[in-house]
Amino acid sequence: MIHAESLGKRFGDRWVLRDVDLHVPRGTVLGLLGPNGAGKTTAVRILTTLLRPDAGRARVGGHDVVASPDAVRPQIGLAGQHATVDELMTGRANLLMVGALYHLPKRRARERAGELLERFDLGEAADRLVKTYSGGMRRRLDLAASLVASPPVLFLDEPTTGLDPRSRNELWATLEGLVHEGTTLLLTTQCLEEADRLADRIAVVDHGRVIASASPHKLKGQVGGRRIVLDLPEADLLAGAAGAVAGFGVEEPHIDTGALQVTVPVSNGAGIADVVRALDAAGVPTVDVAVRSPSLDDVFLTLTGEPTE
Repeated sequence: MIHAESLGKRFGDRWVLRDVDLHVPRGTVLGLLGPNGAGKTTAVRILTTLLRPDAGRARVGGHDVVASPDAVRPQIGLAGQHATVDELMTGRANLLMVGALYHLPKRRARERAGELLERFDLGEAADRLVKTYSGGMRRRLDLAASLVASPPVLFLDEPTTGLDPRSRNELWATLEGLVHEGTTLLLTTQCLEEADRLADRIAVVDHGRVIASASPHKLKGQVGGRRIVLDLPEADLLAGAAGAVAGFGVEEPHIDTGALQVTVPVSNGAGIADVVRALDAAGVPTVDVAVRSPSLDDVFLTLTGEPTE
């Protein structure tokens, strides 16, 4: 449903997107991850016909985004980073306006507006002016607007920005339902939990290029092992503890927020019991010992050299 080959875009002499390949089958979710300015939003703008590429080509729903933009637009829904609803209209009127722009019959537009207002917990506020809405309510209305025409392809640019945890979880459940029904979803996000939960495949973008692409599970497996975190009663014990566990790690143990961490490769069979025995033998007491599996935060930091926001 979404296919891009060698996609590129430049502003002046600077390439902000270069040689990007994307492939998103029907009914799946692709998550675009990357630091701010990596090119994620530029890619979305090209795929939604808002920006012309300077290199490569892309097709959405079987139509070329440059040659046939009018054929692409009826098939897509888009919610950008910032809510774009009209604050001088009611929530219901905003959705009815979107329905009219999609040329939906008036009755169908009214039905769809009612369904979406209830789905996004905006039923009680449906006939209030949007300028009275909170930021989270505006965000939910913006997302509802992207779904008015039940598009088969949905583009969401950082969709949960400004949402509280409850609203975020409700949105994730809604998106999972849409994908289960066959919707194809491409989302950009800085929320690694969001990508881990929703995405079938993740493409990590940095400096305009895709530097890694795989399932969340495979990406986490590439980071290289589990982290054993040791909380010691005194800072003076850190050096002795590091020496005791150095032989277990794939790299030198390091200190993070006052705790000692050692990354242990899964393949060598070493576990928490072996590390504790080594500490006991060295006479190093511990307050707490924990094992952490690699996360997408670790993937992001390893690949881009930058932490997530």
